[in-house]
Amino acid sequence: MKKQFAVLGLGHFGGHLVKEFHEMEVEVLAVDKDLEKVNYYSQFATHAVHANSIDEETLKQIGIKNVDHVFVSLGEDIEASILTTLLLKELGVNQVWVKAINKQHQKVLDKIGADRVIHPERDMAKRIAHHIVSEKIIDFIELSKEYSIVEIIASQKLHNQTMKELSILSKYSCNIVGIQTDEEIKISPTPDEVIYKGDILIVIGRNKDLSRFEEEGV
Repeated sequence: MKKQFAVLGLGHFGGHLVKEFHEMEVEVLAVDKDLEKVNYYSQFATHAVHANSIDEETLKQIGIKNVDHVFVSLGEDIEASILTTLLLKELGVNQVWVKAINKQHQKVLDKIGADRVIHPERDMAKRIAHHIVSEKIIDFIELSKEYSIVEIIASQKLHNQTMKELSILSKYSCNIVGIQTDEEIKISPTPDEVIYKGDILIVIGRNKDLSRFEEEGV
């Protein structure tokens, strides 16, 4: 059975989510209290509903309990964001991901049971900064305060060597979880997998270890 998604709040972030789901041919319920936004995004959503997400009866009527994954993106209205998240968890929604405005907002969301708190502007800023500062790093995804995943371009230094020969895990405490070539992505590469210049290495580890690997190992 296909997962069902819903986006509550059709501002910049929520609206883009709906469009992306549409491009991926994924069914999505779009909800906003602004009728103009609802009318616009109805062309991208499977269902678009004009409703206030902080009303429990309304959430029940639109069938939110049947949705597997709900994204809450209510702009600067922190109170509505918190109340909506609380209602969704009380109604038994399995996954509730919420856009946070600041650290205080996140603290409350964590306490009331949000499954994931999103900081799109901050996260994108970090990805761009890491990409611009390093010529080797082409993408950066923060997993926590200590751990991240980076995509690093293999240089001549790594060319034509196997994973075993490089011993990146023992030398840098980082783990290569994938290698992307022109043709494919190899997940969980074996010790005998050969790395060539220009390959994109998908590496996970502590931020300090990833930095050391990027500076010394690649």
